[in-house]
Amino acid sequence: MKILVVDDETDVRTLFEQRFRREIRSGQFSFSFAYSGEDALAYLHDHASEVVLILSDINMPGMSGLELLKQIKQQYNAPPPMPPQVMMITAYGDDDSYQQAMQLGANDFLTKPVDFAALKEKLTLLASHEN
Repeated sequence: MKILVVDDETDVRTLFEQRFRREIRSGQFSFSFAYSGEDALAYLHDHASEVVLILSDINMPGMSGLELLKQIKQQYNAPPPMPPQVMMITAYGDDDSYQQAMQLGANDFLTKPVDFAALKEKLTLLASHEN
């Protein structure tokens, strides 16, 4: 399952590669990384049919994660291929961000620090429905 992680903090790549080492090695998950909303849209332009899930930070310089979510839902919402699932991640567990993300069509909402055990369960469940 191809997952695009969007976060302006570049150390997120190392964190995900460490936490999902086994799943990456076995081919269960494949991660790509974008460090801005603009980079994510450029990546999706070339790889939309491959990406099953997008994990995006909300608070980023330039295009926010919420703006990215809006763009994704407008541009990639009709099959084929199946539109990607979008999970939003924020350091601020505020109800306002949650409500906005859900209104814009987010499939899930996570808070930082990310609970990787819970995330792994969600991803495994999503991967099992994909097959």
